[in-house]
Amino acid sequence: MGNNRVQYDYQGARVLVTGGTSGIGAGIAAAYRAAGATVTVTGTRGSAADYDHDLSGYRYLTLDVEDPAQIDAVASAQDELDILVNNAGIALPSLGLDEWDPDTFDRAVTIHLTSGFRLARRCRDALARSTLDGGASIVGIGSMSSYFGIGIVPGYGAGKTGLLGLIRSMAVEWGRLGIRSNAVAVGLCASRMTAATVANPEWSAPTLARTPLGRLGQPTDVAGAVLFLTSAQASWITGQTLPIDGGYTVSG
Repeated sequence: MGNNRVQYDYQGARVLVTGGTSGIGAGIAAAYRAAGATVTVTGTRGSAADYDHDLSGYRYLTLDVEDPAQIDAVASAQDELDILVNNAGIALPSLGLDEWDPDTFDRAVTIHLTSGFRLARRCRDALARSTLDGGASIVGIGSMSSYFGIGIVPGYGAGKTGLLGLIRSMAVEWGRLGIRSNAVAVGLCASRMTAATVANPEWSAPTLARTPLGRLGQPTDVAGAVLFLTSAQASWITGQTLPIDGGYTVSG
């Protein structure tokens, strides 16, 4: 039986993945690098050497997405850019914070919506200069909270829901510049951010029971879809959201 894995050629492409040092972001960054792209990843630490895993294959930039000046600096460093993946984020309750507190809610919306808009807007001109086959792309990382009310994360959920409206607006406004804008809405996926949720059967068991494919997602599941959406094969797709959830959203 032959290898039926779809492979992409991103040789020469310039890609920026925020939050690309771990979890889903790391999976996406690795997939682009394996396909030949030059990949920049961002993280909150001062340098790539501050991480306990090897980031030497990437250009590394420090980015706290709550700091507008840092967002502007990262964007200014992108003289040439073909693909922007707005992935950075965190569910603040995992840090012991209550998103029902208005200040924490504001932080969550800033992290998951406002910061991604700011970075996309600041990168717009570099993306518009792209000559990538299929056009330049922006990809946002949504979640099941883009569709469902999840009580513990009102701010995260509001940000991830707003993201779907934002990608539609960017698709309409920037299509004339050759920039496509899409999102993926990710189900419960094994990552550092979801480790506590996955480890708690009160949370993970009901999710798995409702998931027709009966397993958690992996970063590679998300990476494959993102690489498709930014490829020439998807050159007539913009303003769309693709759920990657094992069938969770369609399960009655």
